[in-house]
Amino acid sequence: MNPFIEMLKSRRSAPPMTLDGPPPTAEEIETLLTIAARIPDHGKLARFRFILFEGDAQKKASDIVAEVFAAENPKADAKQIEAERKRLSYAPLVIGVVSSAGPHEKIPEWEQTLTAGAVCMALVVAANAMGFATIWLTEWYAYDRKVLDRLGLAPHERMAGFVHIGHNDAPREDRLRPVLADIVTRFGA
Repeated sequence: MNPFIEMLKSRRSAPPMTLDGPPPTAEEIETLLTIAARIPDHGKLARFRFILFEGDAQKKASDIVAEVFAAENPKADAKQIEAERKRLSYAPLVIGVVSSAGPHEKIPEWEQTLTAGAVCMALVVAANAMGFATIWLTEWYAYDRKVLDRLGLAPHERMAGFVHIGHNDAPREDRLRPVLADIVTRFGA
């Protein structure tokens, strides 16, 4: 069988705290972003963009997450705040996918939103095909306007997800997958 199909059939997410370096090179990052930007995009609107979190910027972004969490959860203890401070720092590279879906005279907003999801999945697939391990996460901070504002998102933008990229050669358990007979119908049957 085709090795790419085998990779797709066996791909599994890796917990972010298990992702180690080295990070993708500048050339590999460019390849990942080029592939992700080639997704189906009705009207060629490109109502998505990328934010790269790497190196010292990851610590700064994680500090923002921890600060907002602490302010919104005054009863949180130091251990909880420290856990939040690591959110965007585990993997050597995190790519945020930002959606700017909005009204358009021809292209429904829903299609634009789906495009941003396709960008995330394309990043995951491309990174795995390049030998990296990944996980696509949102978590609470992807929906918190205070965090998003401080990460540089405009008021009309939303976070489609954070794709964590690194290395993890350890075997990962597969999760229960849907039984095709439960989710497939044939029209007219």
